[in-house]
Amino acid sequence: MSNANPAQRPACLPEHLQTLFEQRRAAFVQALLGAGLPASFEAPPSLPAVWAASDFVAESCRRYPAAFLALLDSGRLSHPATREDLAAAVDAAVADAGPDEAAFMSQLRRVRHLELVRIAWRDLAGDAWLSEVLAELSWLAEACIEAALRFAETALDERYGHPCDEDGRRVRLCVLGLGKLGGGELNFSSDIDLIFAYATGGDTQGAKPLDRQQYFIRLGQRLIKLLTAQTADGFVYRVDLRLRAFGDSGPLAMSCAATEDYYQTHGREWERYALIKARVVAGDAAAGKALLRNLRPFVYRRYLDYGVFQALREMKDLINQEAARRGKGHDVKLSPGGIREVEFIGQAFQLIRGGRDAGLQLRGIRDVLARLVERDLLPAWAEAQLQAAYAFLRRVENRLQMTADQQTHALPDDEPGRARLAWSMGYTDWPAFRTELSGHMRRVHEHFEQVFATPQAVDESDASGRRLLHAWRRGAPDELLGALADAGYAQPQEAAAHLQTLRTSNACRSLSETGRARLDHLIPLLVRAVAAQARPEAVLERVLGVIQTIARRSVYLALLVESPLALSQLVKLCAASPWIARQLGRLPLLLDELLDPRSLYTPPDRAALADELADALRDIEPDDLEGVMDRLRQFKETQVLRVAAADVTGVLPLMRVSDQLTWIAEVILERVVCVARDSLAARHGEPRLHNGDAAGFGIVGYGKLGGIELGYGSDLDVVFLYHSDAGSMSTDGERPLDAAVFFARLAQRIVHMLTAYTPAGLLYEVDMRLRPSGAAGLLVSSLQAYATYQQTQAWTWEHQALVRARFIAGTPGVGDAFGAVRAATLARARDLPALRREVREMRERMWRELGSADPQRFDLKKDPGGIADIEFLVQYSVLAHAHAHPELLRYTDNIRILDTLSSAGLLGAGEAAFLADAFRTLRDHIHALTLQAEPAVVDAADYATLRNEIGRLWRQHLDDND
Repeated sequence: MSNANPAQRPACLPEHLQTLFEQRRAAFVQALLGAGLPASFEAPPSLPAVWAASDFVAESCRRYPAAFLALLDSGRLSHPATREDLAAAVDAAVADAGPDEAAFMSQLRRVRHLELVRIAWRDLAGDAWLSEVLAELSWLAEACIEAALRFAETALDERYGHPCDEDGRRVRLCVLGLGKLGGGELNFSSDIDLIFAYATGGDTQGAKPLDRQQYFIRLGQRLIKLLTAQTADGFVYRVDLRLRAFGDSGPLAMSCAATEDYYQTHGREWERYALIKARVVAGDAAAGKALLRNLRPFVYRRYLDYGVFQALREMKDLINQEAARRGKGHDVKLSPGGIREVEFIGQAFQLIRGGRDAGLQLRGIRDVLARLVERDLLPAWAEAQLQAAYAFLRRVENRLQMTADQQTHALPDDEPGRARLAWSMGYTDWPAFRTELSGHMRRVHEHFEQVFATPQAVDESDASGRRLLHAWRRGAPDELLGALADAGYAQPQEAAAHLQTLRTSNACRSLSETGRARLDHLIPLLVRAVAAQARPEAVLERVLGVIQTIARRSVYLALLVESPLALSQLVKLCAASPWIARQLGRLPLLLDELLDPRSLYTPPDRAALADELADALRDIEPDDLEGVMDRLRQFKETQVLRVAAADVTGVLPLMRVSDQLTWIAEVILERVVCVARDSLAARHGEPRLHNGDAAGFGIVGYGKLGGIELGYGSDLDVVFLYHSDAGSMSTDGERPLDAAVFFARLAQRIVHMLTAYTPAGLLYEVDMRLRPSGAAGLLVSSLQAYATYQQTQAWTWEHQALVRARFIAGTPGVGDAFGAVRAATLARARDLPALRREVREMRERMWRELGSADPQRFDLKKDPGGIADIEFLVQYSVLAHAHAHPELLRYTDNIRILDTLSSAGLLGAGEAAFLADAFRTLRDHIHALTLQAEPAVVDAADYATLRNEIGRLWRQHLDDND
């Protein structure tokens, strides 16, 4: 981010500024003599530049000559101040005032003047970074507010006492700073925007008790007076309280609970914007932080809030109108390209996405812009321009205000004023400075226009578009049919019926005024976009189904109105897949993915998936199990949508589709194991082996998960294993558990995290019937018990399932031990006739019980000649030959096992290639049917040749030939 010093100032003062400086030096000498001080003093080299640039600094030095000399002697002009330095300076200045209000106010104003002189001096001399100037101005305000609050508390204590909580501790006023004070970016002569709140209700404890609200209102009034009253020494700060609940008509101070209720019940869009930078600047820090934490859901919505664009557009329009009314044509804050537009750019993204990405919940605009680049929401070159412009504009703002300590953002219109501003900014003349300023403001406004461009709309010159818009709004059937026909619909009656279904739906009838306006804006755009698709009537039905489910949250309507790209991607995906359409309607937050086709059609690899999941969970507290579960579900649905989008557009080949879906499940399972174990260990400690190591735990994946062949909507076949020593083990926490109980609870917690329904839906269905003894067995098995079962009790079909089993998540040592058990089990020499018979009988049973009963139809997976035949043939081959060919145990997926069987000479190269191609073809068709929301059953005639060849190979290898 830009934090540059001012440009190098010309070495010599211009003639008119030299004259001004000489006059001020003479006046200062007279002030020294008048105060009985020596007329000579050791002037720093920067003295001419500072006094020439700032009337305020020169006059303050003349007015308080002794204090200025003390400042020079202190050496504080040579280095920045810390927050602690400024608090100490303010406290020391008011320490001698005692209960004397006039003395306190005088000392507070004097120390404020002196510190502003120091801050302005370092800035005008070119010795301070912009970040230092803004931070010190903010810290000075905090210190003054806190000192004034303590003085006001002491004054009220004498009459009314003070409120206490149930433990007898004093309850203090909580002072929230908003705007630039809240953001730690205060300008030189700024108002300070404050809100007053307090923790709980009750009366004060003094001789004249007050209701707590009345006490805090009086305290707030006293505080405001101490800061704003104009005395012979000036004022401290102008205070603006109009941002409080109910504005000027609301009470000066409200309880935290009442404040929360106000925003939940009455809060408006602009108040969300106002609260972005809110922070505690004085008083009860704990209560203030708790209040802001509770207000976070109001400020940052859980969903993508694209309605923010229109709200900020309207706010900017009002600002522009007010600026025009006041004649602020050359205002570095409010004019096009000014400071406010930079802030709006950053804060729009915060309000839209901050609820989903806590990393955007920042106060300082420069930090926000940098974070937007990290999130790939703003190009690095755009951020660099905005940072440079913001730094330049803020320095100009401070130079303007340092001139006379006045709250102004307007460029001077007189020649001397212009020349002085240009020179103080490091330019030889006004035209050079104005050229630089205009360049920055032009670039800012260009970025602002790009971000806040008026959303897509029906072209008023387009008669067909206007007709469609009017027909939708009026709901006139004949007019709508004509408009749809003009738009390109071959079956306008069908399309009109779909629109009428939406119009008469409960979701549509219950829309707010804002929601109705957004829907009216969207429908004509949507209808025109769909018209270009093949079979637009069917596509329109799917898209309107999505609209109906998201309509009650009109921010999603705003997203589609604001983003032509998102609308076009919605239409494209709904046209390609009704399954995707249903997913989008079921979980509207997925609409965010439509904004960036680069990521939508480019699913991340496994390592990137793990990184994205870590980022998604970074802002969730570890003990917030519900938050973790919701975020996991959002992550899964987002990633699966990316896979499906890439699948239906042909970007991903079949094998990569299953790889991607399997990787998603793997990284989720890894995280679920960690979260579940950490939460359980926090209560009970870890189970320890005899050597002191934590006992291992892991998940073994069977079926499609184990075979890296997951499809859309696949459940997870899993088995839970743990490592144990001989004898009993217990956890080492304060509430110890037997190890078997610990791991059983761990498995239960994992299953709960995967299968529980939350607002974001279901994560995965889980099938654990392949564990030892099936549904009658324990939920989790020790490795020893698992090995014994596989060697002595498991059925042949369980060993078939073991062919596709692999370690997925958990302790690596458990994975190694499982691998050894699997290898020893599968590599056992077998009675081949018996093996063929058992495999064949199990498959025939499946044909009878699960296959299609209609000979004209073909279940791609379960019927004879389907995927299950290939799987069984592969599993039989591994069980039959692994004792002599251990390389068959290396892989768990059918394709690579087939390649290995061919390489080992156990299957002809042509046979292996055919079976692999057939397997891919059948799976590809299943994926395609899933995306079309259709079952995996097709016309039997379409696959007759393929089925016959698979059947021939089945009989060749599995019929009893002995």
